[in-house]
Amino acid sequence: MAVLITGIGELTTNDPELGKLRDAALVLDGETVVWAGPAAQAPDADERVDVEGRAVLPGWVDSHTHLVFAGDRTAEFEARMAGQAYAAGGIAVTVGATRAASDEQLAANLRRHVEEAAAQGTTCLETKTGYGLNVVDETRSARIAGEVADEVTFLGAHLVPPGADAESYVDLVCGEMLDAVAPHVRWADVFCETGAFDEAQSARVLKAAAERGLGLRVHGNQLGEGPGVRLAVELDAASVDHCTYLSDADVEALASSNTVATALPACDLSTRQSLAPARRLLDAGATVALASNANPGSSYTTSMAFCVTTAVLQMRMTVDEAVWSATAGGARALRRDDVGYLRPGARADVHVLDAPSTTHLAYRPGVPLTHAVWRKGAKLR
Repeated sequence: MAVLITGIGELTTNDPELGKLRDAALVLDGETVVWAGPAAQAPDADERVDVEGRAVLPGWVDSHTHLVFAGDRTAEFEARMAGQAYAAGGIAVTVGATRAASDEQLAANLRRHVEEAAAQGTTCLETKTGYGLNVVDETRSARIAGEVADEVTFLGAHLVPPGADAESYVDLVCGEMLDAVAPHVRWADVFCETGAFDEAQSARVLKAAAERGLGLRVHGNQLGEGPGVRLAVELDAASVDHCTYLSDADVEALASSNTVATALPACDLSTRQSLAPARRLLDAGATVALASNANPGSSYTTSMAFCVTTAVLQMRMTVDEAVWSATAGGARALRRDDVGYLRPGARADVHVLDAPSTTHLAYRPGVPLTHAVWRKGAKLR
């Protein structure tokens, strides 16, 4: 059944030819956008929805989350706010709780967070394994994620489990664990960082994943300058995420590659680190995405609007740049062109704001502005 969404005060299409339209309309047919343009030229449809001058944009594309988990890390957050430095080792707390949880508990928690994100306009979401860190728990995490999320990433190389030998664990990740998980995922990731995996170990994991046909992603340059960006670009990873500390060579490498620099501003704030240098990256010509990094330890939020607001108010991005990075930029980080856009042929993922323009996302920080959401053509709210 075709649905005409009309009365759109401002339509953000992210399409270079269509641009941003005023007094616009949009037609959805099933799971697909079939028409976008001036309201006066809109074709007939089976159903008509008048959004009364509100702004319409593509649904958020959250390209980086960690939502297959159990347990709570409130105490760690409180300690960090009291001055304790962030370190990668806190992941082990969630690993213990996740291993102890049932499949049903993990699935219910994942669905709750995905639904929470969708209610705020997130219509395409990636999530990772990484809180199992053994063959059985990584495999079940991947299977559960695949039942709910749009994109699933294998992150067995999230942390060396306590008491394990690092090289032996990398052998396991590159062999038996990867073989078991690969049928359930599209991507592989590695935490290339002090306290996690060094450059040689990270390269082994990524190359083993590529040999099995998986796309690559990298956690890199979060705690300081390091090899993450260089490794991601050399191996044509779809994205390198965090990018908090970048050398001039890192920025130049990203600008001259197909690897997307994904900024995670909610994580930077929660860990009391510098915000990623988005302005510097954009000015150099790099592609920037924004994502929530929703996880129980360092960024426990599913609000992409919060990330957009932070990017505008504190990272010197324009509203248009931040919105693009949280929609089309996220799609690029997932190497997809069916989401993050509102143009004929795109997936019918629509986010209606209770505001006349996307500028209100930053102009009215903290105010919940989601008025309505369609995902794959189905109205969620």
